[in-house]
Amino acid sequence: MKRRTNSLRKVYCDYCGRETEYVDSKVIYGKSYGKIYLCRNCMAYVGVHKGTDKPLGRLANAELRNWKKAAHAVFDPLWKYGRFRGHRNAAYAWLAQKMGLPVEKTHIGMFDVGQCRKAIEIIEKETKGDRYGRYQKDPR
Repeated sequence: MKRRTNSLRKVYCDYCGRETEYVDSKVIYGKSYGKIYLCRNCMAYVGVHKGTDKPLGRLANAELRNWKKAAHAVFDPLWKYGRFRGHRNAAYAWLAQKMGLPVEKTHIGMFDVGQCRKAIEIIEKETKGDRYGRYQKDPR
């Protein structure tokens, strides 16, 4: 991603290669949650870090968004309630080691479909029998 002279990044779609638009998320959600990069051709999009124009990860189409949701459904209980309770970075470091990825490249927001599938498989295998299952909420 490169900077434009008006300080916005140039972000290109991973699917069609077109330059994305920097728009309000209201375009997608009907309510504003901040800015996003949107490829209208593919309807792929990604949010940005609050107060910046830095993408939260890679652009995602409908399929990838579904896989990211599934990955979060098994990953989030690990750091919210499970073995890494309250330590999200430690959970990502553990996942990085298990996936054979550098820690800085290990984030569900950056994953493609294959990486989401692999993460789900690893987490489900490694946490089999753990108290906190896929969709279980904090019991307190």
